[in-house]
This record gives sequence, C-alpha cells and structure tokens, in this order.
Amino acid sequence: MGKQTVQLDRVIIRFAGDSGDGMQLTGDQFTSRTASFGNDLSTLPDFPAEIRAPAGTIPGVSAFQLHFADHDITTAGDTPNVLVAMNPAALKANIRDIPRGADIIVNTDEFTPRNLTKVGYDTNPLEDGSLQSYAVHPIPLTSMTVEALKGIEITKKEAERAKNMFALGLLSWLYHRPTEGTVTFLKQKFAKKPEILAANITAFEAGWSYGETTEDFSVQYEVKPAVMAPGRYRNMSGNLALAYGLIAASQRAELPLFLGSYPITPASDILHELAKHKRFGVMTFQAEDEIAGIGAALGASYGGMLGVTTTSGPGVALKSETIGLAVSLELPLVIVDVQRGGPSTGLPTKTEQADLLQAMFGRNGEAPVPIVAPRSPGDCFDAAIEAVRIATTYRTPVFLLSDGYVANGSEPWSIPEVDSLPDLRVQFATEHNHTKADGTTEFWPFLRDPETLARPWAVPGTKGLEHRIGGIEKADGTGNISYDADNHEKMVRLRQAKIDGISVPDLEVDDPDGDARVLVLGWGSTYGPINAACQMSRRKGSSVAQAHLRHLNPFPANTAEVLRRYDKVVIPEMNLGQLALLIRGRFLVDAIPYNQVRGLPFRAEELAGVIKDVVASV
Repeated sequence: MGKQTVQLDRVIIRFAGDSGDGMQLTGDQFTSRTASFGNDLSTLPDFPAEIRAPAGTIPGVSAFQLHFADHDITTAGDTPNVLVAMNPAALKANIRDIPRGADIIVNTDEFTPRNLTKVGYDTNPLEDGSLQSYAVHPIPLTSMTVEALKGIEITKKEAERAKNMFALGLLSWLYHRPTEGTVTFLKQKFAKKPEILAANITAFEAGWSYGETTEDFSVQYEVKPAVMAPGRYRNMSGNLALAYGLIAASQRAELPLFLGSYPITPASDILHELAKHKRFGVMTFQAEDEIAGIGAALGASYGGMLGVTTTSGPGVALKSETIGLAVSLELPLVIVDVQRGGPSTGLPTKTEQADLLQAMFGRNGEAPVPIVAPRSPGDCFDAAIEAVRIATTYRTPVFLLSDGYVANGSEPWSIPEVDSLPDLRVQFATEHNHTKADGTTEFWPFLRDPETLARPWAVPGTKGLEHRIGGIEKADGTGNISYDADNHEKMVRLRQAKIDGISVPDLEVDDPDGDARVLVLGWGSTYGPINAACQMSRRKGSSVAQAHLRHLNPFPANTAEVLRRYDKVVIPEMNLGQLALLIRGRFLVDAIPYNQVRGLPFRAEELAGVIKDVVASV
C-alpha cells in the first residue's frame, strides 16, 4: 500500500552539517527541483568564513534554509519545520531555532562520544530525553550510504561523502520533489569521474527508496505549485541576477563591459560569473588589489567602456579615493558593494546593511554619489540596469548596495523580454561644442547638458577632442586646472545639483485600507521580512502601510509627502539606524529605528510584534 499524502501550503527546511558535508550543494539541488516544480521559494545559505573549519565544531557548521510554498512568499522563513542535522555540532548550532513539534532528521553515525564532547554535550541528546518535544528521526545516514555503495570501486571515504545525496533522496521522496533534474546535474558534474557519478546517483536513489520503505515516515507531504503570473521562470540568486543585469545593461547601452575587481566575500561570485561571458563583450580583470581594480575600471570608463567594480565594505574603504576621482572626472562607473558584517574584516559570510553612510559620505570633500539598492535576489537584475542608466545618463559613479542575504539567496525570477528593457545607448562627443569670440570652435569637456548637467563623454583618440583629466579642480566649461575660489564653489554645487536632479520613480506605498497611521519604511534586503510582517499584522487586525526605497540618493521626489501622511514611521535596518539618521536629518521626521546587527536577516514575527506595539501607541 502507498503511504498517505498530506497537503501543506508551505514548508521550511534547514540542511546543516560540516562545511565539507555538501550542505550548500544539497540545498541548491533541492531548491532547483523545487523551482522546477513551480513553488514560490526563498533561500538563506549560511556558511562559515573559514575555508575548512575544524571538523565537527560549531564554528564549522554550514547550513542552507529553504522556504517553499503554494503562494507568494518573500522570506526564507523564521523557524524551520524540518532540520536535517548531519552531526552533533549541526544539531547544537541550530536547535534553538527549531520550534517544538518540528521534524529533526539526525545522522546517528556521527553521534559518537568524541563528537559529542567536542561540542560540549555531556550526554547524547538522542538518548537523554532532551529532544522529546520534537519528532526525531534517527537514521544512520553514513553507514547506510556506505552499505548502498558496496560494489562500486571507490574508497570508504568517498562513499561516506555521498551521504548528502542519500539525505537529498530522502527529502525528495518526503516532499514529492522531481528527481530527473538531480540525476542530470550529477551526470554533468561527474561526467569525467564515472565511479563517483555512480556512487552519487546510487546514494540518491537509496535515500529515495529508504523513504518509500521505512516505517519511520508514515506520510509524504505535497506542496502544490504556486499561482504565478504567466511567463518563463528560473531560479535566480542575487549575485547571478546582478551579473546578468550588468551584461544586459551593457548590451542595451551598446558598450563593452569591463569589470575591474579583487576577490572578496560575498561579491566574488559576480566576478566568477562575468568571466564566463566573453562572447557578450565582457572583459574581466582580476586585479592585484582593490585599488588597482577600481583604477582599471575607471580607466575603462574613460576609454569608452562600461566600467564596473565589485567589492564589499572593506574594499569600498580602499576604493574611496578613486571614487572621489570619478566624481571629479564625472565619468560613468558602477561600484557594486555586496555588504557584509563589519567593521574591518568583521563577519565575511554574514549579512548586514551598515555601509549606507559609507556609500553616502565615505570620501573626502563634497563628493556626492547616487545609491541604488535591490530588495530581493531577482531585483538585483533590474537594480543593475538602473545603476547603469544613472551612471551613463548623468556621467557619474553609482553605488549599487546589495548585501549577503540578497546576494546568496535565491527566488523564482521571471525572465524578461529583451525588448522590454530600457534603451541605454549613449552619444559620445564627436565634435567641438564651443564657439569662441573669434568664430573658431573648440571642445569644452565640462560644458554641461542643460537638462541632466552631464558633461560630454569624449573617447580618447577622437581628433580635436583632447582634454585634461585628473583630480585637481577644473574650471567650469573648459576643464582647465583652476584654484579659483568662486569656480570651486560653482563646481561643487553643480556636481551636487546633478545628483539631486537625477530622475527616479516616486516612492510607492502599500496601504490596502488607506487609513493606516503607521508606515514601515525599509531599504535593501529588509523588504522581504518587512513585507511578511506587514501582511501578518494586517491579518491580525492592525492597519499598517509599507514603503520601500530603491533610490537612497537622491531620495524619490515624493518622499517628504509620503512621510507626512503618517503619524509614525518605523525603519527596520540591519545596522544601528543609518537610514533613520538620514530621514531625520533630511525630512525632520522623528523616525522610529528598529535595529539589529546579528549577521542574520530579520524575522517576520519579530517585526510584526514591533509593528503591533507601535500601532497600539498611536
């Protein structure tokens, strides 16, 4: 007899184990199959900063959380329904996040006295009753995998490493995930290693068969596909979407893309991805340091390419002088900052949004730079295109502020039609633009467009358009070196006016009832938790509005009008109140900051509690 199938509307699964146990790969594959099945989903990879932390220790635990549902979702979920713990360290590191009654699948082979002692367990939690409020499924994953792979000519160590595929097969059976895609992936990954390929496929199938035959799991679960707008979808991570957005923007601008970058977590994947796309006119340069990376990118912009540099907070600190030079030269440049926990080296693999004030003010002198922040993994594509639009239209460096949560997370992404993307083509200067008193003409490199205040973009080598560049102040119009006080004042104000005048869409407000007195304002990756918290609050009877800023410099023109409509404005941020500081200073609104710097995204339920308290106080 077949086992009973139970319908669920959503599930949150967390895979956890040593950084060498393949938890990220397991999570990625489960996510890919879930995306192909048609569920809406959101993921949260979480891994240690060390390349190979000590095996069996809590600092070495790597985890991957996936939230999938039959309806629209915006977060990776607050608390998992299922924890797959490959060893005692994984259990101890994650048990506090697991609600009572949740399923815990445990690899019992790793619960040895030595491993238990290593993480501070005095007794075996599988035997001492401390887990009695959970639905624990003790499975000897390692030994069952080794037994299943007998007959395949591989070492015992190689066989043990396939235990993640056994776990993936079991979970795929438990939640009705398709299997064909995983088998295809394994065939591609291990095409040149037939024994390893056979081992992984066999382990995967053994895990599936175990679920089918064991009495420990009496039911299967099914989460039906979500109702989504018509179109073609693919699973997309933030860094991948950002890379694709930059490529699409360069194609729409008809400019070759040059990336000058130095590897840094969590931005390196953008460099890795762009390096694969030379056929689209992409040139990648892995520089010897952060300063060389941005210097090369700015040089590429000067030469008529689309210059881009990618980094995280520590790299921005090193790049700041060259960003100031780009402000002075008034050339297009996109600076991607995938924010992480700081200061200094901080938390390299954890998320934070504490670089906002650094992006806004982190340069000497008056050096204004536009700032664009994506709100989700898929939104990184559109944010990249928007950053390029601003950079090329207004001849300015632009900050694109992503963060670790957005960069490493993934979600279904609707593939756009190419014709729907904006036309970003630019006109290079090709002739003289100023007539002298004697009737002759010459080229003035800082003669501005009256609408955008952008200066001409003249490619070196264009006859008659030779001009001086450098960091010393330039005379308005001519671009000659100038130490004149009045000219400096004029140039500083012109550069600020250019940024202030950038055309950006109005701030949209989600206020279903139209009578909310409390507004929750966010930016960047807080969108998902804020959105989920607002929906949760509305279901419980609280009237609350939500608005989310993509453009942080300049702010949308209607920002002041939106803020004035509400009695209270709450600003949740993964920092100590940086946007709240800007909102208070710019608009004289006594915003209520709600801050955390834990290296993790907000929990929706936590934010819903904050919203409830603020609504009750109005």
